Amino acid sequence: MKFTPLNDRLLIKRTDAIETSVGGIIIPDTAKEKPLQGLVVAVGTGKQLKDGTRRSLTVSEGDKVLFGKYSGDEVKLDGETHLILREEEVLAIVEE
Repeated sequence: MKFTPLNDRLLIKRTDAIETSVGGIIIPDTAKEKPLQGLVVAVGTGKQLKDGTRRSLTVSEGDKVLFGKYSGDEVKLDGETHLILREEEVLAIVEE
């Protein structure tokens, strides 16, 4: 399915949560927190400014990003859960 977010929105796929703690204890699914890191799957065309021009996004497809705990809206696409959020909700781009 082709999906293009509008304006300054991004489609994010969450990365997998860590399944063991630092001490080696296995964390059950019910106790796991949702990850706050994800991969940018699709980006919009950019924010429309008051003069009618568009400002391109800093984030691009394939970037790994950090976002706030309660940011964005969850959607299901092809059976997988994704997040749609605005570029301003992204806290950082992670480079490895």
